[in-house]
Amino acid sequence: MTLDGQMQVIMRHQDKAPVPVVLIAKELGLSVYRVRGWPDDLSGMIKREEDGAYNIYVNAGHANTRRRFTIAHEIAHYVLHRSSIGDGITDDALYRSGLSNYQEAQANRLAAQILMPWELIDPMIDQGVTNIEDLANAFNVSRSAMSIRLGVPYEMA
Repeated sequence: MTLDGQMQVIMRHQDKAPVPVVLIAKELGLSVYRVRGWPDDLSGMIKREEDGAYNIYVNAGHANTRRRFTIAHEIAHYVLHRSSIGDGITDDALYRSGLSNYQEAQANRLAAQILMPWELIDPMIDQGVTNIEDLANAFNVSRSAMSIRLGVPYEMA
């Protein structure tokens, strides 16, 4: 599937919040697995299996909002950096891997775009939903992810 085709799959599922990230992965041909027993500093990975299939693994011990961002981040690696995946890309708690900082930043930006598209955020803000927590809950993302997406400071309480 071409990059345009992959982006069409993503956009087709961005008609309402929260965006169904596991469904996007499946439609792209990716299986998603929760892994128990991983250390807290390991968020997830995408791996090319021996049969050529790509699988996403996420830390079952992390909050649902964190797992959703991790899945979106690994989808972004698949879409943008598939030739770099090789035997796998493992992302730590700060979404750092063996890839360049630029590639990790690209994956983070696309993950945010997948989960929190402006086409859904802007109408909510126009309707008066401006509280970070309310927006984060609507999109099933963390408050810090929404804060970063909106470019506003967020203080951990």
